[in-house]
Amino acid sequence: MQAAPGPTDTHAALDRAMREDRGRIMAALMARTGDLHLAEDALQDATASALVHWARVGVPHNPLAWLIRVAFRKAIDRIRGATREGRHTADLARLARDEADETEPEMIADERLRLIFTCCHPALDAKSRVALTLRTLGGLSTAEIAANFLDTEPTMGQRLSRAKARIAAAGIPFVVPGPELWSGRLQSVLGVIYLIFTTGYTQGPLSGRNLCDEAIHLARMLDQLRPGDAEVEGCLALLLITHARRAARVDAAGEAVGLTAQDRALWDHGAIAEGQTLLLAAIDRRARGPFQVKAAIAACHVATGGPDWPQIVLLYDVLAQLEPTPVVQVNRAVALAETGQAAVALALLRGLAADLASYQPYHAALAEVLARVGDRTGACAAYDRAIDLTASPQDARFLRRRRDALLDG
Repeated sequence: MQAAPGPTDTHAALDRAMREDRGRIMAALMARTGDLHLAEDALQDATASALVHWARVGVPHNPLAWLIRVAFRKAIDRIRGATREGRHTADLARLARDEADETEPEMIADERLRLIFTCCHPALDAKSRVALTLRTLGGLSTAEIAANFLDTEPTMGQRLSRAKARIAAAGIPFVVPGPELWSGRLQSVLGVIYLIFTTGYTQGPLSGRNLCDEAIHLARMLDQLRPGDAEVEGCLALLLITHARRAARVDAAGEAVGLTAQDRALWDHGAIAEGQTLLLAAIDRRARGPFQVKAAIAACHVATGGPDWPQIVLLYDVLAQLEPTPVVQVNRAVALAETGQAAVALALLRGLAADLASYQPYHAALAEVLARVGDRTGACAAYDRAIDLTASPQDARFLRRRRDALLDG
């Protein structure tokens, strides 16, 4: 043991351990208990013990090993106190056997990959997958997750509880899917990570932690656990290149700044370079997938000399084959308009109206294209609809400026 720290040092050490290793601890506990509720409760008990024990005798040299070992014991204590028939004896015997095993946690096979696939199982709805991943692997509190999704804490707590119960009731396996299922299930996992990122990108840090950073953390984790996968590399590249522009997206007055008007000196060029390197490595694997195409589009947006719109159109043509969704077509229409094909873009957008009536980016794109073809009245109406659907105050102000410029013109 180290010399006993003060309360502040103890809290800092525990916070650091939980930030860096919570996913690994939860995965180890889940592997042995098979129960997310029990694993999380046991870890909470262990962290409470750590606050008392570490403050008294010092922070252990290996906080991860200490927390896993104590959490195992707490799980055994909880099962001893349980009255559930049929599983009490078996669970207690299994955990007691594991707890007696002195193998260091570093020697235990990393179970986080299995935990990621469990939290992102298609049997759960998309929002629950995101929330459970943030809670279990990211370590965000229920209150932080609720704030990022504009829910109340009790509502989010109920969602998390239902998701854990569904995993248990449906017998969702704690496994990495086999080769025949890998590609489809991996897209589900990457989709969750990307949704976490886009939520943070559009809303900003509503809680104390930025969801963009959390998504990049999860993507890096997945890349470490599954090295050499082109789509994982593509996803991480996409997040890095997009997030690299964060400092230039809002000006000193808090107003949103469009891509072409951003100060490139404020971009994180190190992150862009890392993303481009990852993208090139992914492309070299010759296993094309949607996240690689999206990363290539992001790379074209930050090209020297400005966005390469003709290349972006071609990439959206490819993406539309891989992901034939209305959202992809909206972005393709924007790219078409930027290459001077506003009439073609408008016809494409008109055909998407019924599917995307409540989708804010659709109305923002429609407004831009209508303005390009000279329909100021239609453009202002589309801007008004986009403003009504915008959650971000900065984006709303940006759209109002665009609309007002039309009216003044």
